[in-house]
Amino acid sequence: MADEQGARTRQSLLEFPCDFPIKVMGARVDGFAQAVIEVVLRHAPDFDPAGAEMRPSSKGNYLAVTCTFRAVSQFQVDSMYRELTAHPMVKVVL
Repeated sequence: MADEQGARTRQSLLEFPCDFPIKVMGARVDGFAQAVIEVVLRHAPDFDPAGAEMRPSSKGNYLAVTCTFRAVSQFQVDSMYRELTAHPMVKVVL
């Protein structure tokens, strides 16, 4: 079972709940940061968008958005990661 139950039985180095930073990188275009924040909010409704940290690349072509949210389960983190990596504006998720 690769569902929530499977995620619960898998070993995790994290203890939940915990503050979990997720860094998302993509092209520095209009709407990128908002798209990232919308995905994070779908999975962590208590995330405060004002806490998102944004850092442009040295040449200014890319933007890194770091969102630290209160993670309650490995399933939540995995689901958010999957949705972010599938987003067409996202290049990398760490």
